[in-house]
Amino acid sequence: MTRKSLPFRADLPLIAALHLPDPVVEPGRSLAWLEEYALANARIFAEAGFSALMLQDQTREPGDATPETVARMAALGRVVKRALPGLALGIIVQAHDAVAPLAVAKACGADFVRLKVFVGAAMTAEGVRQALSARARAYRASIGAADVALFADVFDRTSLPMVDMPPERAAQWAQSMGADALVLTGATFAESLDRIDKARAAGVSRPLVLGGSVTESNVADALAAADGVIVSTALMRKGVDRDDPVRWDAELTKRFVAAARG
Repeated sequence: MTRKSLPFRADLPLIAALHLPDPVVEPGRSLAWLEEYALANARIFAEAGFSALMLQDQTREPGDATPETVARMAALGRVVKRALPGLALGIIVQAHDAVAPLAVAKACGADFVRLKVFVGAAMTAEGVRQALSARARAYRASIGAADVALFADVFDRTSLPMVDMPPERAAQWAQSMGADALVLTGATFAESLDRIDKARAAGVSRPLVLGGSVTESNVADALAAADGVIVSTALMRKGVDRDDPVRWDAELTKRFVAAARG
């Protein structure tokens, strides 16, 4: 996969992470309310000029995603894709599961999935997580979803690698195990840029996406180094009522895109 074949515009490779409400923190949300939430916020990103949106489930589950999670994500993904067909759609589930996000993507017509532990093993707040790469590739082939790209995190900053190894070596592994794009995220913005530079120097040729700490003030630097960026929290509204489905700031999002274009 080359920069031109990324599932969003190469000239403005901005990916918004649209986090769905955590059902433990916000219990009892109906599917109708979640549809309104997903559409209202997705439109903010689309109208500002984002080229891709990642619909992110936050249901913490001890094992694979439950049927309820898969059904809800597929339904919401389909609603977003129908309403905004020009916006590339990605799927991520909180559960450590190689199958669920691909099944959802196939059902709703999504363009890519993001897998947090693609190679090696990591310790997370929920325990040890093993590599998903082999199972993801096998399942994607079995359902005929070759057009759904695999975005692989390399040492996601919400976890700790179980083995002390350079991130660029893990990036090489992710590439060799079939990742279509790599998501690199350090503890700080500077560390993220350093990881991208080192991955390129190590010969990683897959597109590299910067996965965090991107803001209006540094997005130009991020895009000078990476093939794409993921942003979410920096664009959220402050002090929003919990029953207000609009969580992202439309004006702030437009300024962010203007800074990226500049």
